[in-house]
Amino acid sequence: MRSVRSAIVSVLFALLAATAAVAQPLRIAAASDLQAALPAIASRFEQDTGHVVALTFGSSGNFFTQLQNGAPFDLFLSADIDYPRQLERDGRAEKGSLYEYATGRIVLWTRNESRIDLTRGLVVLTDPAVRRIAIANPDHAPYGRAAVAALHHEQVYEGVKGKLVRGENISQAAQFVQSGNADVGIVALSLALAPALKNSGRFVEIPESFYPPIEQAAVVIAASHQKAVAQQFVEFLKQPASRRTLQSFGFVVSKQ
Repeated sequence: MRSVRSAIVSVLFALLAATAAVAQPLRIAAASDLQAALPAIASRFEQDTGHVVALTFGSSGNFFTQLQNGAPFDLFLSADIDYPRQLERDGRAEKGSLYEYATGRIVLWTRNESRIDLTRGLVVLTDPAVRRIAIANPDHAPYGRAAVAALHHEQVYEGVKGKLVRGENISQAAQFVQSGNADVGIVALSLALAPALKNSGRFVEIPESFYPPIEQAAVVIAASHQKAVAQQFVEFLKQPASRRTLQSFGFVVSKQ
């Protein structure tokens, strides 16, 4: 009788362990420029595979530092390909799992009621009427570095650097402009095309020749206990529907 009870207890523990494993979400650290595009992709992935996805958005540089210190993520979608490459070199990401999923673009964005003439391009930022310009923090946000590069390209950086308001990530920079805490911002095209900004403002694209390519990549984290599911999500990013979603938000998708 005791052996039967022991067998039942063992089966129950096994079932509980299996249930916990299934319930464990796939934890993805994702660049803020993906806030509009990635939820739709993740939702389709959940429907197709039954795996739950937990998305956390932030600046790629901050995630890089967190992952170096053992942050419990399974997959990293960075807006700067150099961060996943470094994690792979350091043994903190799975060798061969890196996938360049897209290239981002930047725009000059302002609210609909603003009188700023965006058709003048970046030189309009030198106008005295423009008092605050929002960008992502270039210390750890790729879009911030692209913004600074574009300003240098047009030789206006020295004239406007005192006006710059730095968001923790590109999403916060966009919020600064949308809320009126900045007059104009250099933000991700993907966010400018998202409903919240698309309906409340207008933008002009900044030529891609003004800044280094914003090459974005995904990589599976070496310490993950869900490497197979993480790799499955990377493969899902390569599917036509996922690529179309990224394209619809202005990303240039990588060639297969």
